[in-house]
Amino acid sequence: MSESLSSIVSVKSASDASPVRAASARPCVAVVGAGVMGLAIAWRLAEAGCTVDVFDQGVSGQGASHAAAGMLAACAEAEPGEDNLLGLNRASQTLWPAFAAELEAASGISVDLRTEGTIVLALNADDGARLRHLIAFQQGLGLPVEWLNGADVRRREPHLATKLAGAVWCPEDHQVDNRLVAAALKIAAQAAGAVLHEHSPVERVETVDGRARGVVVNGVRHGADVVVLAAGAWSRGVTIAPAAPLPVRPVKGQMLALRMDPAAPILSHVIWAPGTYLVPRKDGRLIVGATVEEKGFDTDLTAGGQLALLTHAWRALPTIEELSIIEQWVGFRPGSRDDAPILGASADVEGLIFATGHHRNGILLLPVTTQAIAALVLEGRADPLIAPFTAERFRPRAEAE
Repeated sequence: MSESLSSIVSVKSASDASPVRAASARPCVAVVGAGVMGLAIAWRLAEAGCTVDVFDQGVSGQGASHAAAGMLAACAEAEPGEDNLLGLNRASQTLWPAFAAELEAASGISVDLRTEGTIVLALNADDGARLRHLIAFQQGLGLPVEWLNGADVRRREPHLATKLAGAVWCPEDHQVDNRLVAAALKIAAQAAGAVLHEHSPVERVETVDGRARGVVVNGVRHGADVVVLAAGAWSRGVTIAPAAPLPVRPVKGQMLALRMDPAAPILSHVIWAPGTYLVPRKDGRLIVGATVEEKGFDTDLTAGGQLALLTHAWRALPTIEELSIIEQWVGFRPGSRDDAPILGASADVEGLIFATGHHRNGILLLPVTTQAIAALVLEGRADPLIAPFTAERFRPRAEAE
């Protein structure tokens, strides 16, 4: 373990959590989870001079990071009651262009950030009434969204269904290829000096006198000054006594990919339609997703799930019936009790930091989460943006139970 352990101090954050350290020395950091969150945090900390080890129970980038669609849909997904989450989402959305450029420079891999925008479709009058209510709410928040009539939508995307009630146009909701992001982050993190340990499941966070001292992997202790728990849907399975297990659960999503002609794709915008979304990739893949199922870590593809996705997609984009199915898969979103992320310092274990529970917004929230967690580790500074998302918000209910 590094000499920096003696310099770790209690630093009050906006939420009164207190784990981290003075900025005078760089700590040894153990990151639990090698999805995009864990890899990005490891990249930033290793760049800053930290000794960083990243542990994953499987292969890096093969969990939710691999299964996602890569949508950066802060505006399209804005709903009543999520004001704090909207602020976090929008902040991260503005960070994405610079983050993508820096990641591409560090890794030599393009992450295919596409800026055509997102169209949220209304296929019939009922859909249109619902969307008009939603756009009034979104415009009331000052979001850059506007209403399109059916003719406007088809001018943008002529292969969509011929009869449309209209759509919400979200010009700032873009996309990246999440699988390329994961691959790029693995290269960037290792190039910066982070050590990746695949097939190395973390059993527990090692604590002494209420302070994190490292992690235990396959019965072997790996010392660290700071532990970052970024294990996504698997975070609850990591013992962090004396703290309670995190309220993170897997939310199953089935998806599939169709093959378009890359030279003549039938879609260029991200499309949200009732029951599905469609995400076109530069390589010709058309991602179709996603079911939302509370079935634990059930990896089965079901006829009903796949049929529902294809039926909803066909109603919006009838020409998909001519496309080949090239891949079908299941992923597990990390959902918290309120489906918002769990970010920041543990109030129970000093030196333990959470970066998990991002649910459907993991790719979108990647830059802001990375920035906030790095600031917490390196400077002892808690970004006010993450103050509403500490694990402490779940404590009253847990104690009542």
